[in-house]
Amino acid sequence: MIEHALDKQRTSEPAGFVATPVEPVFSVPETEPAEGSSQVQSINLARLHRMGVVSPDAEKSQIAEEFRIIKRPLIANAFGQGAARVKNGNLIMITSSLPGEGKSFCAINLAISMAMEMDRTVLLVDADVAKPRVPEYLGIHADKGLLDVLQDPNLKLSDVLIRTDIAKLTVLPAGRTYKRATELLASAAMTRLVEDIGNRYPDRIILFDSPPLLATSESSVLATHMGQIVMVVEAERTSQEAVREALSHIQSCEVVGMLLNKSTPTPGADYYYGYYGSYGK
Repeated sequence: MIEHALDKQRTSEPAGFVATPVEPVFSVPETEPAEGSSQVQSINLARLHRMGVVSPDAEKSQIAEEFRIIKRPLIANAFGQGAARVKNGNLIMITSSLPGEGKSFCAINLAISMAMEMDRTVLLVDADVAKPRVPEYLGIHADKGLLDVLQDPNLKLSDVLIRTDIAKLTVLPAGRTYKRATELLASAAMTRLVEDIGNRYPDRIILFDSPPLLATSESSVLATHMGQIVMVVEAERTSQEAVREALSHIQSCEVVGMLLNKSTPTPGADYYYGYYGSYGK
């Protein structure tokens, strides 16, 4: 078990999660107060369902149940429901050690599942600025986004947000490429932006689909703003050494969880793949 190899001690305060492993079946292919001139775009829910993504209009499915279990402790940590409230717990980064482990798949599923909550809104930030995938998965068009807002003080966040026809789900695209993206993400402008989106609405959860920790430096910078991190680990591919090294890049986040992805389920078996601990306090 990766958890044992990491030799980290569980804490009693943050919530953990237990569920069946998630296995994506594809490789790639909010109703909230209106935010200025934010765009509204439709998402092809039938296409999402065919791709194995949680769909709010689909009948009960295994993947929907899995993400219901996964999201519950994250929400509890964010809002103090049955667990100690985690500082900045509504800022959640979804990452991985290496490319191709399914982090974007998991981020999108979590976002849609959380948007199905009765009393929560969700902002999904495509923070994988080098290889943004969220618009492609959702089938929406994106031009300007996060990096453009950080570069241009005259550009309003509301001008680049995309409100979707999935109730309570809004998307912030990555924006146009920028060669000094790491410095932008480490800037005071980014700190102000995160504070703004994290505190503007008391019911909001912000999910960041970030780059893999061992692929770029941007994810380590993003982690400094987060209250919770979910690290996706691909079953039978990602080594314990890679996981250890990736975790060493996280220095300041209070709660880190691991999600085992692409595993082959055994009928009747339960798998533990949620692991929360205090890393880098």
